Amino acid sequence: MTDSRPDPFAPVQLGPVRLRNRVIKAATSEGRSPDGLVTDELIDFHRRFAAGGVGMTTVAYCCVSREAASAPGQIVMDARALPGLRRLADAVHEAGAAISAQLGHAGVVAPKKLTGVTPVAPSRFVNPTSLAFCREIRRDEIRAVVDQFGAAAQVAVDAGFDAVELHFGHLYLPSSFLSPLINRRRDEYGGSIDNRSRFVREIARRVREVVGDRIAVIAKLNMDDGLPGSIWIDEALRTAQLLDTDATLDAIELTQGSSVFKPMYLFRGDVPVREFAQAMPPAMRPGVRLFGRAMMGSYPYEDLYMLPAARQFVPVMRNTKLVLLGGITNREHLETAMREGFHLMAMGRALLREPDLVNRMAADAGVRSRCNHNNKCMVTVFGRTHCVLDPDQRYGAAEPLPNSAESAAQA
Repeated sequence: MTDSRPDPFAPVQLGPVRLRNRVIKAATSEGRSPDGLVTDELIDFHRRFAAGGVGMTTVAYCCVSREAASAPGQIVMDARALPGLRRLADAVHEAGAAISAQLGHAGVVAPKKLTGVTPVAPSRFVNPTSLAFCREIRRDEIRAVVDQFGAAAQVAVDAGFDAVELHFGHLYLPSSFLSPLINRRRDEYGGSIDNRSRFVREIARRVREVVGDRIAVIAKLNMDDGLPGSIWIDEALRTAQLLDTDATLDAIELTQGSSVFKPMYLFRGDVPVREFAQAMPPAMRPGVRLFGRAMMGSYPYEDLYMLPAARQFVPVMRNTKLVLLGGITNREHLETAMREGFHLMAMGRALLREPDLVNRMAADAGVRSRCNHNNKCMVTVFGRTHCVLDPDQRYGAAEPLPNSAESAAQA
C-alpha cells in the first residue's frame, strides 16, 4: 500500500529553478548590513537556513534605489553591492539551497531623515505612525520606479540569485497603489481596482522582460491589511487574477498586514509593548507604553492563521503557483497547505528560532517548532534580527555568551 500523504520535502519546480523541497525561508529583516553591503555575518545568517534544510532562503528588503529604503543598513541593488551578493549566493548554493532577493520600494514608510527626500505615495498622505507627510508621486517617477525594479532584478541575475521576490505587500509603495485608502488618484493609476493594479502589473512585466527565464519571479501580495477602507480580499483577488493572466510571475506569496498601522495583524500573538518602548528614545517611551498596543493592534495567534483568506485564491490561479505564509510550524501544517492547493510554504519566526527545523521535520514527522510567538524578535530589527531565546544568534560566534567561562573571566 502506497503512502498518499503529500511530501513537502520532495523537489519542486519554480519557474526555471528546481528547489530541493517546498519550504521557503520568508524574508525577515536582518540588520546585518550596517553599511548597506553584504557582510560575513549576513552570509552566515542565510547559510544557517540553507544548511538547515530550506529549499530557498530570501534576503529581506533589498532596495531598488537609495530613496526606496525603509530603514538604515538595507542593501541597495546596484554595482556596489554586487561582489558581496555573489559571495552570499555562492555560500547558500554550497549549502544546498536556492536564494531569492526581496526587491522593494518603501514609499510611505521611507523616512526622509534616512533618504534625504520626501517620501512618495500614490496620493498625498500622512503616515499615521510617523506623522510624516508623503507627496504624490508623478507619472514620470512611476515609470522610473518600474525601471528601478527591472535594474535591481538584473543585479540579482548578475549575482547568481535564483529568484527575486517583488514586495507588493504591507502598504509599501506598490501595495499602497492597491489601497483605496491611500490611492485617490484620478488618472489611469487610480479609481477602479483594475487601474490601481496597473503599477504592480507594470513592475512584474518589466522584471520579467529583464530576467526572461533565467530566474524565478515571485510577488508578495497583500490579501488584506486590517485597515478599514483599505485593501480587502475581494479586490486582492482581482489583482491576483490580473497578475495571473499576465503570466509574468512564477508564484505569489500571500500575506496580510501593514507597515503603516497595526503591524501585529501580520504577526499575531503577543504584543511586545514593553520591549518596543525600551528600544525607543527616552522621550518616546511613555507614549509607546500608553498607546503602543492600540497602534500595533492585538490579534490572537492561531496555527495557519492566513489559510482561511489564502484558500480563496486557489481557484482563481491558472498560471501562477501560490505560497502559503503564516503560522506554519510543523510537518502537518506543510501537508495541510499542499492538500489545500498551495505549491510552496514560507516560514519566518519558526526558522529564526530553529534554523535546522526543516531537516528535523523531514527526519521526524513528530517534530514541533519551539517558537512560542512572543514576538520579541520584532524588536530586534533595531539591531540584529534574531530569536531572543537563542543566545547564539544574539551574541554571534565571536562574542562570549553570558555566564560562559570566558565571559566570567572577563567580568
